[in-house]
Amino acid sequence: MSTLVDSAPGYRARHTLPLRVEAVRQLKRRRTMLMAGILAALPLILIAAFAIGGSPDGGENDRITLMDTATASGANFAATCLFASAGFLLVVPVALFHGDTVASEANWSSLRYLLAAPVPRTRLLWSKLAVALGFSAAAMVMLPVIALAAGTIAYGWGPLKLPTGGSLATAETLPRLALVVGFIFVSQLVTAGLAFWLSTKTDAPLGAVGGAVGLTIVGNVLDAVTALGSWREVLPAHWQFAWIDALQPQLEWSGMVKGAAVSVSYALVLFALAFRNFSRKDIVS
Repeated sequence: MSTLVDSAPGYRARHTLPLRVEAVRQLKRRRTMLMAGILAALPLILIAAFAIGGSPDGGENDRITLMDTATASGANFAATCLFASAGFLLVVPVALFHGDTVASEANWSSLRYLLAAPVPRTRLLWSKLAVALGFSAAAMVMLPVIALAAGTIAYGWGPLKLPTGGSLATAETLPRLALVVGFIFVSQLVTAGLAFWLSTKTDAPLGAVGGAVGLTIVGNVLDAVTALGSWREVLPAHWQFAWIDALQPQLEWSGMVKGAAVSVSYALVLFALAFRNFSRKDIVS
C-alpha cells in the first residue's frame, strides 16, 4: 500500500498536513481560547490586587524581592508576572498544547483517518509538535507583552528597578526581558517532552496533560529536598528560576547555560521516545 501511495501522481509526503492547516485547527480549539484568556487576565488581576491591597513593601529586614518592585514601572510589573507564573501557570499551556495534540485525535477516533489520508506518521507528529511548540512560545510571549503594556499604563514606563539595588537602563530592559522569556521557554521543554510522549501513549488527553503537570510538580518537590545535595542539579526544576541572573547589573550566564543544557537534554530524549513509540504504535482509533 505504501509503495502504491508513494508512486501516486502528485503525491508528496512533505505536503501533507501543512503547518498552517494544523495551526488553524488548534487555534479554533476551545481550550486554546480559554488558555489565552487566562494568560491575558493575569496581569489585570495583579494590577487590581495591588490597587486594592496597596503597593508591595519590603519584607523582613528590608530585604527587597522582585515582587516588592512590581509597581516601580511597567518593566518591573512584566518581570513580576513572569516570576509569579513561571513555576506553575506557564507549565499548564505547555502541557496542554503538547499533551492534548495527539491524544485528542485518538480520543475523537480521527487519528486513523489522518494516517489513512495518507499522512506519514513522522510527518503527522512533526506537524503537531511544531504547532504545539509555536503555541507554547506564543503563550510565553503573550503574558509579558500584555503585562508590559498594562503595567506601563498603570505604573508608567521607566528603567527596570533591580531587587539587588540600582536599575537597568531603559535600552537594556527589553533585551533582558526577552532573554528571560527565552530561558523560561527552554526550561519548559521538559514539560513539553513529557506531555508529547504521554500523548502518544494514551487516548486520554487529560491523562497526558495531567501526567506531565504531575511529573513536573514531582520534580519541583524533589528539588526542595536539600538532602539530595548536588544531585538536584540534574533536575530541570533546579534551574527554572536561573533567569533571575538576567536581572542583575552584570548579566550572569552560567546558571542559565546549565539549566538550558539540562532541559534540552531531557527534552530531546523525550521527543525521541515519542517518535519511536508512535512509529510502532497500533493505531486503532
